[in-house]
Amino acid sequence: METELLNKITKLLDDKKAIDLTALDVSEKTTIADSFIIATGTSITHIRTLADHVEEELKKQQIYPNKIEGYNTEWILMDYGEVVVHIFTQKERQNYNLEELYMRNTNI
Repeated sequence: METELLNKITKLLDDKKAIDLTALDVSEKTTIADSFIIATGTSITHIRTLADHVEEELKKQQIYPNKIEGYNTEWILMDYGEVVVHIFTQKERQNYNLEELYMRNTNI
């Protein structure tokens, strides 16, 4: 299911014009998740739109997040178990630089 979920989320983010979509295999780096999806939005409004779209469309398929954090900030985290979605503003993505932190990345 992880690859299927990863693909669904990636497509949903792409549908709403997420920037610089990246998938990280973090399965050997952390027990939090097997994969991270990292995306950038152009503004706080855009990252909220991205998160809302993912949540709404996955709910239609009976897929619910374990938790969503940071909705009123510049970094929204959506925990879908084996896949964790990070949606950043450009500034926050550069600041936290998860790609470098986890180093095993594959661009989508």
